[in-house]
This record gives sequence, C-alpha cells and structure tokens, in this order.
Amino acid sequence: MLKSLPFIAAIFIITAAFGFRTALRVEPPITIVFYNVENLFDTIDTPDVIDEDFTPTGKLNWNASRYQKKLNDLVKVLASASGTSNPAAIGLCEIENRAVVEDLMKTAEFNKMNYRVVHEQSPDDRGIDVAFAYNPKVMSELYHEKMRVRFDFDSKAKTRDILYVKTLAGKDTIHFFVNHWPSRREGQEESEKRRLVPAQMLRAKTDSLRKVNPKAKIIIMGDFNDYPDNKTMIEVLNCVPSSGSGLTNLTYRLHKAGTGSYNYKGEWGMLDQFIVSDGILNSPKGWSSTDTSAAVFGADWLLYTDKKSGEKSPSKTYGGPNYFGGYSDHLPIVLHLHNTKSK
Repeated sequence: MLKSLPFIAAIFIITAAFGFRTALRVEPPITIVFYNVENLFDTIDTPDVIDEDFTPTGKLNWNASRYQKKLNDLVKVLASASGTSNPAAIGLCEIENRAVVEDLMKTAEFNKMNYRVVHEQSPDDRGIDVAFAYNPKVMSELYHEKMRVRFDFDSKAKTRDILYVKTLAGKDTIHFFVNHWPSRREGQEESEKRRLVPAQMLRAKTDSLRKVNPKAKIIIMGDFNDYPDNKTMIEVLNCVPSSGSGLTNLTYRLHKAGTGSYNYKGEWGMLDQFIVSDGILNSPKGWSSTDTSAAVFGADWLLYTDKKSGEKSPSKTYGGPNYFGGYSDHLPIVLHLHNTKSK
C-alpha cells in the first residue's frame, strides 16, 4: 500500500495542475474608442458661445439634414472601429454639449445599446467639450468630475476641461481621463506652455490615484495636440514605454513607425493617444492591455485621396467654409482590453 503513494501523489499533482489551467477562462475582449469628431454641433445658436457658423443661417449652412448625416456617419465609424461588437466605452472631443452626444447614442444601432453619457460643460469660447459614453452592460459609473484647466499666465484664456470618470467593470475599478488640450494654432513652440498645464494636472492626479493604489487601472485618452515624443509627454507625463514612471503611452510605437491619426501638411502623426497605467498593462487578472493593444482605425472609406498629389488624409466634414460631407479631420483610435476570470 505504501508503495502506491508516490503514484497517487503524482496523479493528484497532475489533476490539480490540469484543474488550475481549466479554472481560468478568457472573456471576450472589449474595445475603448476615442474619436475627435470634428465639430459636432447642433443647429441652435447658443447665447454667449461662438457657434453662429454652425446654424442654418450661418456661413457654414449647418442644417438638420447635415447634422443627421453627421450623426449617422459617426455611428458607422464608431461601430466599425470596435470590430464585431459595439464599444464598451467611447471618449469624444469637439462636441458642443450633452445633447449632441445623447443624439449620437440614440442613432441607428447605438439606440438599442442604451449607452450612458457623462458630460460637463467646459468654458471654451466655442463651446466645445469632451464627453464619455459607456455600455451599462459592461461597466457602471461610480463618480466623475471635471478638472478645470486654468492658466496663471493668462487669466482670460479658456480651454476644455479634463473629464475624469471612475467606473466599475466587473470586479475592476477603471479610471478614465478624456482630454482635448489647447491647439497648436499659434505654432507648436508658442502654444506649448498652454499644454504643459493640463499635462501637469493629469500627472498629479494619476500620481495621487497610484499613491492610494499602486495597481490602479488608469486609461488616459484624448486629442493632446502634441505628439508622443513632445515635451508634455516625455518630460511631464513621462509616459514613454519602459520609462518606469507608472504610465505607458501605447501610441508611442505607432507614432515612431509613421502611423498617425491626423495628417498635417502631408505628415501623419499621433495627436490622438492612449496612455495606461502599470496596473492595467499586462495585468495578470481582470481587464488588461498589452503594449500592442492600441491601434488607429483607418479604413479606406474614411480617407480622402488628393487628386493632384495622391496623398491620403482623413475625409473632413468641412474644409474651411466648404462642406465636404466627410466624417472628421481625425481618425479614431481603438484600445482592446482582454479579461481572464476564474470560473
């Protein structure tokens, strides 16, 4: 009898090991989409907001039919970008107000998804904001706040808030930040100081979350109007891959490879980016990303080909005062998350 014990022990070990392997299951992946939708305005002239051009009597002749076409087009893009299923969460910028996001989420196939919208009005002179929407079957909102961006060197300057949304997805708390930093209209160097401010705010906020929980799962997304190798990203957010700072820019490699979400004078670059914390990057349990989880969705039907140069760029809704009827001057970016759960 004693001689059979090693054999029994071996069988137990093998069975236990097999049981451990089968006790884990990989859930279907989910997608997070961020999209600068290029001036999603309603057709109403809002007092104290510079939106007169986007009205039926304005110089852009923005009317109900053009507005509805824009909504239909954007839903097509967002649904296609996420692949076989609709996005679990969506970050948006260049939206005028909560109403246009709600209209978007009630359009076509999105209507049956019952997306929840998170939005706060920003002080931007043109009235454009950022917003967040999520599928309530995948996650729920625990808390949100607007992070007001103020400039000590220019008290009259106004820009978009950073929108912070704390969610619960399964057993994971995931912190989302949606951004649209000040533009480069004055030139990259001249305008950089205005983007350093939200970069510093964002770094301070994520550091505070990680101080409470070093494994905090954080997803930062937005149109930063800077590239992954600019000062705001390299020196302030310090989110270069393998920097050891606790944050990793998943779109850094795309930018270095010449891939882009925006085309400026024939040059593609990643103004739109996903940045994640160490807590979600290669996480051994729960929702997780890898360093190759982010991508640009650039289907051919989203692109316009210049007849003279042959160069491709995002198909715009407007080019100056001219109505082209395209989707946006940016391409959407997508983040795929996978989840390993115990049975």
